[in-house]
Amino acid sequence: MKFLIDENDENIRLDAYLSNLIEDISRSKIQSAIKNGNVLINGEIKKPSHKLHEGDVIEFEPQAIEEVKIEPQNIPLDIVYEDENMLVVNKPSGMLTHPTTIERENTLVNALLYKYGDNLSDINGEFRRGILHRLDRNTSGLLMVAKNNKVHEFLTQQIKTKTAVRSYLAVVKGSVKDEEGVINLPIGRHPTQPHKMAVVEGGKPSITEYKVLERFKNATFVELTLKTGRTHQIRVHMSHFRTPVYNDTLYGARPEKCKTQEQVLQAYKLEFTKPFGDEIIKLQIEPDEKIEKVLKYLRSQK
Repeated sequence: MKFLIDENDENIRLDAYLSNLIEDISRSKIQSAIKNGNVLINGEIKKPSHKLHEGDVIEFEPQAIEEVKIEPQNIPLDIVYEDENMLVVNKPSGMLTHPTTIERENTLVNALLYKYGDNLSDINGEFRRGILHRLDRNTSGLLMVAKNNKVHEFLTQQIKTKTAVRSYLAVVKGSVKDEEGVINLPIGRHPTQPHKMAVVEGGKPSITEYKVLERFKNATFVELTLKTGRTHQIRVHMSHFRTPVYNDTLYGARPEKCKTQEQVLQAYKLEFTKPFGDEIIKLQIEPDEKIEKVLKYLRSQK
């Protein structure tokens, strides 16, 4: 297995990172594999407590653990854009972006492998073939996929330098104070719940722009644009101001009468430079069924 560390996983312990990613292997076994030299970071042996940095490449070959093969599956793909180097797919809510050691089927990567085979980047290892950036399971919308490693690096650079624009639609609980604005608050691991992120002192700089689209009695329909790309950034920023994303129970929203899957959040707009050229590609999709369902319910309550 090979993994490339991005900015969202920086400063996490090596053993904790692998333990979170590979859930069916105990942390003690992972620590033993590290100590036995079966885990390399940039070609070197490190301690289990080693803190990871963006750009680190982890090679994980524990002798007692069989390599997992991800099987292609004939799952329909909603392809919004495609050229010889990349594609943009509209991932449905409820689908994992890539497999884990617990869930190895019915993910976007399984579907991509069926359609494209080996014509996908492998910088991030077999579990994340072609994947440049992630969307949470219950967040739907536009996601870029690279067909080779050179394109992967080209598009990743656009994400890092913020020249790629990623905007979302969300329904949030409560009333957003201003019509538009910028949230600039640092995000890091939650101090007592490591599966969550939080606004914390000393966290990574995190910037979200927002604009109110429609107001309701106890909710607000908003557009949100990422200026940085931290894990759960929109969900954390909105929750911090007690306006959590509708039905996002992980970050404080209570289930509502208009029931949906978790968080009513969609990556609906994407803008990037076409690989190895200067053409700007601008994509936008309609609100998904989940957003439409909640909006219809809220409008009926006015």
